[in-house]
Amino acid sequence: MRTDVPTARVEVRSARIYPRLQSFTFVLIVFLGGACTHPVRASCQIQPDNPPSVVRGTVVNAVTHEPIGRALVFSPDNRYATLTDGEGHFEFTLPKVVADAGSSSSYPGQPRQMWPTGAAGGLTWLLARKPGFVDDSNQRLRAELTPGNELTISLTPEALIKGRVTLSAAEPAHGVDVQLFFRQVQDGSFRWMQKNSVRTNSNGEFRFAELEPGTYKVLTREWMDNDPITAVPGGQLYGFPPVYYPSAADFVGAATIQLTPGQTFQADLSLVRQPYYPVKITVSNAEQNGGMTITVSPQGQRGPGYSLGYNHATQTIEGQLPNGKYLVEASVHGPNSASGSVNIAVAGAPAEGPGMVVTRSNSIPVKVKEEFTSDNGFHSGSWSDGKQTFALHGPRLDLDIRADPADDFEMRGGGSLRQPTGSNDDSLVLENLGPGRYWLRAHAHRGYIASATMGGRDLLREPLVVVPGASTVIDILMRDDNAELEGTLLGIPTTPAGANRLTSPGYVYCLPLPDSPGPFLEFSASADGKFDYRVAPGVYRVFAFSSQQRDIPYRDAEAMKIYETEGQIVHFAPGQKVNLQLQVASGE
Repeated sequence: MRTDVPTARVEVRSARIYPRLQSFTFVLIVFLGGACTHPVRASCQIQPDNPPSVVRGTVVNAVTHEPIGRALVFSPDNRYATLTDGEGHFEFTLPKVVADAGSSSSYPGQPRQMWPTGAAGGLTWLLARKPGFVDDSNQRLRAELTPGNELTISLTPEALIKGRVTLSAAEPAHGVDVQLFFRQVQDGSFRWMQKNSVRTNSNGEFRFAELEPGTYKVLTREWMDNDPITAVPGGQLYGFPPVYYPSAADFVGAATIQLTPGQTFQADLSLVRQPYYPVKITVSNAEQNGGMTITVSPQGQRGPGYSLGYNHATQTIEGQLPNGKYLVEASVHGPNSASGSVNIAVAGAPAEGPGMVVTRSNSIPVKVKEEFTSDNGFHSGSWSDGKQTFALHGPRLDLDIRADPADDFEMRGGGSLRQPTGSNDDSLVLENLGPGRYWLRAHAHRGYIASATMGGRDLLREPLVVVPGASTVIDILMRDDNAELEGTLLGIPTTPAGANRLTSPGYVYCLPLPDSPGPFLEFSASADGKFDYRVAPGVYRVFAFSSQQRDIPYRDAEAMKIYETEGQIVHFAPGQKVNLQLQVASGE
């Protein structure tokens, strides 16, 4: 670090000066204190001449690696903050340890280590932010700081999506809601999630800022033409149907926008004025339920954009839609969840669809067979409904199960296990499942899940398909003849002599091959790069990264092709012990 450049050093009460510090771009653990050596108490003996701790580092652009000046670096408790200088350097000088002989967590005559930052155990977090940069988890580099070492924090330039919404006559559309959706990975599956929503200004312009690299879709919501000059009381209603960038008719057909760090993408949209017609659908059994969620999908393709409402007084779904064919679905969540759907066509006149019958959601029994060879496991557990406490037995102690929607855009919730109905109820039932496709999420607390099937369908590899009124059973087999994986990570950074590593140097991933049983596994190595984990038998691709990978789409065979050259192919037989040495990849 250059010594001829002055470093700005500021101690602030950030709650006053920086009231929006809770939005940040990068997180980093910093080691500030000495190691505690007493075997019982969470306190450390402090030498009288303990000097102040100095934290130094540089904030750089993650893409260009150039220093970032005037970036804010601060502690999470808002008691310390400083701006980087013109060359991206920052420095904190933290005060000496404060003695507190009267603390109950220290022995008489032994001072207790305390930091004014309020951190426990000598740990604190540093955060950095600057307008024009965002948090990209793939760029996070965790590091440990000991006296004499410097720290580098990388910030990712923000990406932008902006555009202009116009009417068919090229006039600006003022006050139109524009929605942004972001594709992310949840439990190994791609899922479209709403990122933000903005409204166009008087020039029809919109702008989405502070976007991280990734895949996006842009669309407008319905916009009714309420111009008092052109509107005729009691006459034909007009509106502007949703437009899915660039000009698709539904969300599925919309173009994906792939953003890179710092990119600005122009997404202009043109609305077309169309006549809207009244729509009415009678709902049966609605009196049994409470609030209702209505989704409208053009051409049966699920996605956002259109809307209808529910009239409790008349028990009808009502609203306005332009010409087209639609799938209208109604769902009620909660203890008495129910659902129903109808298809309706609008063709130049008011439309009244066929009656919708709202029926209770499906409940699917789960039968578990346990083939355990040892007596190790959870031997006791309980559940309480607030009035009584029930003891749990067998699979309820050994297994967690739920079902999540398998479609990449799905507004309904999933299913969960029914709670015990009494002290002797050990049955397992997945409830609140409406018609559709679901991934079975099963986690074993004891042993592993050797198979999960329904009618011959492999639910560890294929979605669970729920149809109204079907009588089905999920069969699960559990075993405990796990294999054992142990080994060492290669290529991890060395820890300075006398320093303790505070974070894992790497993360190990076991990806089952397409035709092999076994779950996707993720676990961290210990501070010295060693790992030891029990693995379900099968054939896996095993690899390691220096940082945690939160977006591995392991359920998408096409997306997983990028990992075909990573790691090692390993066959785990029941009870086998495998030792590996894994080279750590950067994970960027």
